[in-house]
Amino acid sequence: MVHAEDNNLLGQEKIGKLLIKYSIPAIIGMVVNMLYNVVDRIYIGKIPDVGGLAITGVGITMPITSIITGIGMLIGIGTSASISLSLGAKNKEKAQNILSTGFLSIIIASIAVALFGNMFAESIVHLFGGSDSTTPYALLYLRPLMFGTIFNLCAFGLNHSISSDGNPNVSMFTMIIGAIINIILDPIFIFVFDMGIKGAAYATVISQFVATLWVLYYFTKGKKSSLHLSKSTLRFDFAIAKAILSIGMAPFFMQLAGSMVQVVSNKALLKYGGDMAIGAMTVITSVCTIFIMPIFGLNQGCQPIIGYNYGARKYDRVKKTYLLGLTWCTIILVISFAAIQLFPEALISLFNNDKELTAIALDGIRIYLFSLPIIGIQMTASNYFQSIGKSKNAMIIGLTRQVIFLIPAFLIFSKLWGLQGIWFAGPIADTLAVCISGFAIYHEFKLLKKGE
Repeated sequence: MVHAEDNNLLGQEKIGKLLIKYSIPAIIGMVVNMLYNVVDRIYIGKIPDVGGLAITGVGITMPITSIITGIGMLIGIGTSASISLSLGAKNKEKAQNILSTGFLSIIIASIAVALFGNMFAESIVHLFGGSDSTTPYALLYLRPLMFGTIFNLCAFGLNHSISSDGNPNVSMFTMIIGAIINIILDPIFIFVFDMGIKGAAYATVISQFVATLWVLYYFTKGKKSSLHLSKSTLRFDFAIAKAILSIGMAPFFMQLAGSMVQVVSNKALLKYGGDMAIGAMTVITSVCTIFIMPIFGLNQGCQPIIGYNYGARKYDRVKKTYLLGLTWCTIILVISFAAIQLFPEALISLFNNDKELTAIALDGIRIYLFSLPIIGIQMTASNYFQSIGKSKNAMIIGLTRQVIFLIPAFLIFSKLWGLQGIWFAGPIADTLAVCISGFAIYHEFKLLKKGE
């Protein structure tokens, strides 16, 4: 939610200035938030003697952590987008109820994940591609993260609502605080305390705990917040929860689809390239994450602007926000593509010093990420439909790449060309998804024109 003066700004200020105000802090916050996992992988990959197997173990857990992140998006983005839409419709009381219901939903989901995840952790790891060599490392990393799910979801999920409350800078600092603590604690726990991969997990949980305290302070004691969490405001509204989940379903299913892709990928990589191939894909996706996170931040910055103006029926501003956001996304991705194609070895070396793993990753990174310059079309299209409450459209667009195209591509091309086929599956699936996303946005803009 935003304050009265921020309402006027969202509906009247120049789109470029609004994107700078909302997107730059979100981009910085997302890039910093990326350091939670990326820094873990950098240090884990450098653990003496076992770095290659350890980072492969982390790769095995990625489908599981993706699902947890998806739950955070399901509730957090659903809550945030619902608040923005209520603001555009001038309904502040409903926005307060949305925040309270979202917070209670996070608590319920966290308890369920922590209990279920730890009960079946070993079975899940084996199911997701763990071998006898890598499963012990995966479990050492995963179990502490499962117990810390409540801090993960609170820090990540509620933080979206801080931005919708008109304070993107506060939202940015939430992620900065957590990331800085994680960066400091990682080498201490991993190397100084000799805790290895388990130390990285504990460092992450502690950093998320501190970030959660920051978020809760904002909504309970903070003077900048126009919405508050207290005993008098906390109540669970099933109708609102249903609306939150409906809007948040798109990013959740995208994350769930991403988890499925990682499972299929891990199985194929293990079959055609062994444990080190899974580690190589972990490194490649880590490099990709570095360049993709600014796009998530930009989308997060666009969300309240698009949502508010759509709710206010100012469709010309909705279109301008989307197109300017897409332009910025494309510029970032073109620069990222150039860096990957020109300096792949330098980027891969950030995450590991195993010669076998590096050789496999070098072979795959240029091919797998070849379509990077155009994927902004798909990413911004899904975010657009999510922002205006058309969750089904957003979900379908998100699933085109992850499920409809990428999983079959992994299965088919790996049988035809082995490990090389897995690398080529990425750009082929991306290109097909971009074509569908472009058509969906074109059709949506025609509808907006009729609405005007």
